Amino acid sequence: RVVRFVHLFLFALVVGVLWGTWFSLSRSIAALAPSTFLEVGHTMIANLGGPMALLFPATLLSALPVLVRLYRRQRRGFYLMLVGVGLLVVALVITLTVNVPIDTAIGRWTVQTLPPDWTTSRDRWQVYHTSRTFVSLAGFGCALAAILWNSEHDQLNDGRT
Repeated sequence: RVVRFVHLFLFALVVGVLWGTWFSLSRSIAALAPSTFLEVGHTMIANLGGPMALLFPATLLSALPVLVRLYRRQRRGFYLMLVGVGLLVVALVITLTVNVPIDTAIGRWTVQTLPPDWTTSRDRWQVYHTSRTFVSLAGFGCALAAILWNSEHDQLNDGRT
């Protein structure tokens, strides 16, 4: 149970960061003035880069013992968790191939060096951030369902109500 809790907790942290960023900032990012966009972008990149570089891999690693246990005891839960982890991998791939390179570029920009087509990068970041947010939410839903259905299955097998 501790391993399942740790995995869901870490998964919730990853999804929470992505959802919180989308819900609070991304939906209105196009309305920000260039200087505000850069200030917010630089702050968020500095605050989130390190922690997310640890959280994503820790969440994926924490899934391994959960997957092994589910495979041995409850296949429906295993497949749901596998889909959930797979969707988290998709979110990570989007992050590493699209969002992080854009973040790296934004990190070098100043108001004076802002490229003329900076809104194209901003809009691309936004589209992919929205995608990874909803992919990770679907993954978390699958992981949560796998654990809850597996817990229900365990209770029935243990004779508890």
